[in-house]
Amino acid sequence: MTMSQPCLRLGHDQAPGPGHLRIAVGQYSDKGRKQTNQDFHGLCIPCEPLLSSKGIAIALADGISSSDVSHIASQSAVASFLEDYYCTAETWSVKKSVQRVLAATNSWLYAQTRQSQYRYDLDRGYVCTFSAMVVKSRTAHLFHVGDARIYRVQGNALEQLTEDHRLWVSADKSYLSRALGIDAWLDIDYRTLQVDVGDTFLLLTDGVYEHASSRFMLAAIAANPLDLDLAAQRMVEEALEQGSEDNLTAQIIRIDALPDQAAEELHQRLTELPLPPILQPGEVFDGYRIIRDVHASSRSHVYLAEDALEPGFVILKTPSIDLQDDSAYLERFLTEEWIAGRIRSAHVLKPCPINRPRTYLYTVTEYIEGQTLGQWMLDNPTPDVETVRGIVEQIAKGLQAFHRAEMLHQDLRPENIMIDSSGTVKIIDFGSARVAGLAEITAPVQHNEILGTAQYTAPEYFLGESGTPLSDMFSLAVITYQMLTGNLPYGAEVAKCRTRAAQHKLKYQSLLDDNREIPAWLDEVLKKALQPSPNKRYTELSEFVFALRRPSRELANRARPPLIKRNPVLVWQWISSALLVAIILLLMR
Repeated sequence: MTMSQPCLRLGHDQAPGPGHLRIAVGQYSDKGRKQTNQDFHGLCIPCEPLLSSKGIAIALADGISSSDVSHIASQSAVASFLEDYYCTAETWSVKKSVQRVLAATNSWLYAQTRQSQYRYDLDRGYVCTFSAMVVKSRTAHLFHVGDARIYRVQGNALEQLTEDHRLWVSADKSYLSRALGIDAWLDIDYRTLQVDVGDTFLLLTDGVYEHASSRFMLAAIAANPLDLDLAAQRMVEEALEQGSEDNLTAQIIRIDALPDQAAEELHQRLTELPLPPILQPGEVFDGYRIIRDVHASSRSHVYLAEDALEPGFVILKTPSIDLQDDSAYLERFLTEEWIAGRIRSAHVLKPCPINRPRTYLYTVTEYIEGQTLGQWMLDNPTPDVETVRGIVEQIAKGLQAFHRAEMLHQDLRPENIMIDSSGTVKIIDFGSARVAGLAEITAPVQHNEILGTAQYTAPEYFLGESGTPLSDMFSLAVITYQMLTGNLPYGAEVAKCRTRAAQHKLKYQSLLDDNREIPAWLDEVLKKALQPSPNKRYTELSEFVFALRRPSRELANRARPPLIKRNPVLVWQWISSALLVAIILLLMR
């Protein structure tokens, strides 16, 4: 199809393949009795790996009849959605990716109207309705604004999945209340639903659904299961015969296959490469010469190594051979390398490209010459406040790189933070990270355990709740408190509180004492960031970091001690004066 036609189809024609998402599609559009077709529709079926990481996208836009440029709006909306959605970060969720793309499209359409001759008459500007569906793994994500509709076939009926954004001023007169390009701010409906093989969906403009009956459309689908394009054409033709005077577009999507969920197949992919044995200093391993052990635990082995092909040292990490049957652990181990390759920050550990075939399962990252924050705290038990601020601000920059990519670290602790010889602070471990884009891909490996370290884990995790960026902020606040005091704000009590009532009883231990010069307002800042309830913390990580230097007036006043502590002599002078006045008044009577 060419861009001048009211349809855009990207990607490839799907061939039957086991273990992959596969759909059948039917599309048809007609200008009807109008001179031009202002509808635009399309879909994109990408190849792997985008098919798994991003899914299949279907979109439909309907121009408004009062506008001579609305067809430009509908074409731009569909084309930009289908092209730009697949350019968003792999780590982003479908919701964030689509909303970012549509927000940009909406801003462009609105700006076009404001810069045109129609800036005072939005009904004639660059405006269109928009409905889209992204099928990723076993979930359908629906996005909708306007009065086109998305239906799901339910037995012998059609279930409407979207709400018409139309304001009726009389029985025969109505206006679009929400659409793309109608306002600078876009309010778009979003919902998700699980899909099964055989599920069928319809995307229809009002020119079709207002005139073709549900019974006829269901019959058209049933009569043409192998030619859904013909079924869509029959629906449009029926709507025309029944008197439709609008443009007409119909899309039909049937789920023919869903991704595999067999645990054995995933485990087989995870263990295609064997786990390496314990390595010894001086040994050459896949082109790396092992210098020495750096760290060893029951879960992994970390070595300092020298690359035979590139000058310089690297860190080589291998999984413990005792965990070769632990699919969840192996998945996290591989995900850690995937994450490292998708974050660009001076405060996050960088991966090293492996320019040779791997014969074993391992990861290679940059070597940081320095010490962990845990060791630094042992060497600096009483750091000044400014030094602590500098370290916290660098950690926060690394965390913000995670959060921008819609990832949570979930295991921020002093041993997972390095300070190099130049004073640069870096987050070095991502084994517990949660990636929104990956979490949407249904996988048999379950992660029910709390992955973080209990002393630094946010209280909401112990209630079985999902984390948010505020959970990482809580962990950072615990580290900040520990650097200033050498202790933990709640001791070891947080991990013991498995109910909301128990968490409400947690008592924050003030960091103020007579042995340290710490501003009183700083205690209030940390107290807020360390609230057991996420809703009572700072709303943004940047807000917490800013408050460490410049507290809000409210917290500064709350931290100010009462007058009797600041100036007890003045207080007693006022009390004495008041008593003297009272005595004089009594004597005068």
